[in-house]
Amino acid sequence: MNRRTFLRSATGLAALKTDSLRRAQAAAVSLEGRKPEDVARDEDFWREIQQAFTVDRNIINLNNGGVCPSPKVVQDAMRRELEFSNMAPAYTMWKVLEPEIESVRTRLAASFGCDPEEMAITRNASEALEIVQLGLDLKPGDEVLSTDQDYPRMITTWQQRERRDGIKLNLISFPTPPPSLDDLYQRFERAITPHTRVIHFCHITNLTGQIFPVKKICRMARSRGIEAIVDGAHAYAQFPFQHDDLDCDYYGTSLHKWLLAPHGTGFLYVRKSKIEKLWPMMAAPPSMNGNIRKFEEIGTHPAANHNAIAEALAFHESIGVERKAARLRYLRGLWTERLARFPNVTIRTSPDPAQSCGLVLVSVEGKKAPALAEDLWNQHGILVVAIVHKDFEGLRVTPNIYTTVREIDVFASAMERLIRT
Repeated sequence: MNRRTFLRSATGLAALKTDSLRRAQAAAVSLEGRKPEDVARDEDFWREIQQAFTVDRNIINLNNGGVCPSPKVVQDAMRRELEFSNMAPAYTMWKVLEPEIESVRTRLAASFGCDPEEMAITRNASEALEIVQLGLDLKPGDEVLSTDQDYPRMITTWQQRERRDGIKLNLISFPTPPPSLDDLYQRFERAITPHTRVIHFCHITNLTGQIFPVKKICRMARSRGIEAIVDGAHAYAQFPFQHDDLDCDYYGTSLHKWLLAPHGTGFLYVRKSKIEKLWPMMAAPPSMNGNIRKFEEIGTHPAANHNAIAEALAFHESIGVERKAARLRYLRGLWTERLARFPNVTIRTSPDPAQSCGLVLVSVEGKKAPALAEDLWNQHGILVVAIVHKDFEGLRVTPNIYTTVREIDVFASAMERLIRT
C-alpha cells in the first residue's frame, strides 16, 4: 500500500482534515477590508475558529503560554502520518515522510522571512537556543549578558558553561513594566563590558509578556562584535513580525505554542554567515559544516510531528496573524480593565501594543500567587500559572483564539470575588 492509497482508505479522515480549515478560510473571506481591531470583536467569526478545537470546555484554560492545543486539522494530520509511518517505518517514515521536512522548512522560512538554508527544524525553543549557547566558541573570562527575567533553562545553560568553561554570566534587572523600550535598550548598553561576547535576551518574556526592542539591541551588539541570541519561544505566531523586523543572527522558538503545531516542534534560525562556525549539539560530519541541517542531527525521530507543522501554518495563515494579535489584545483588555480598578491590583504588563500582546501578569497585594491560582482551579476550574520571582509575583494569564468572551468573564468575575475576600 502506497501513501496515496493509505490516505484514501482512512475512513472519514479526509473530511475531518479539511472541515475546520475550510470553515476558518470561509469565515476569513467575509472579513476582507476590515481592520483587525474590528474583527477582534466579531464573535461570529471567532465562533467558527473556536469550533476547530477539541478542547475540554469544562476547563477554562488560560495557560496557553507554555503549550497550546492544536486544532483538529493538525491533530488529524499528525495521527494520519504516524499511522502511515508504522506500516513499514524503514520505508514509509524514512523514505516517504522524512524528505517532506524540506517542504516544511521552505514554508516556515517564508513565514519567518528568511532563506530556507537558514532554518533548522527542532523539537522546541530550548533545544534551538541551547544549540547556540553550547555551540559558540567561548573562552575563560568571556562574559554573557542576559536578564534575571530570562527563561530559567537558558540561564541554567549559561551557568553550566560558567562551571565548565570559566565564562561569566551577568544578569541585569528591569521593572515590570519598564518605563519604555528605550529604557530596556539602555540597560543592556550600560551593562556591556570589554569582555562581553554574547547578549542573550527574550523577544517576549515568559513571565510578564514584555516585548523587547530586538532590532535595536541586535544592531548595537553587532556593531560591537558581540553575538546576540534571541529567545522567541513566546513570540512567533502570537503577533506579526518577520526576520527583517528583528535583524538577528540567532533566533529560537517553539511551534507548539502560538502556531498551534504538534507538541515537540520548534525552529532555529541561524544567519547563513554564522552557520559554519557554530557547533551542532550532536555531532555532524565536516561535510555538513556549512549546512543548516547539521543542527537536526539528533538520531531517529518521528516524521509525523514536523510534517504536521504544515497544517498548523495553513490554519494560522487562514486566520491572519494581525487578526490573531488583535483578538488576543482584545481579550486581554476585557479582564485587565476590570481588575485594574482595584487599588491592590497591579498589571505588570504594559498595555502598549509595542510592548505586549496576549500574555499578561497580574499581581494582587496581600494575596499569594500560588494560593490564588489554587483557588481559581479548585473553585472554578480555571487554569492559570503562578509566577514567583525575587522581585515580584503574580498570575500569568494567557488566553488563546479558542477562548470565548464568556470564559474571560467567568475568570474576571472569579478574580473580583477572590480580591474582595
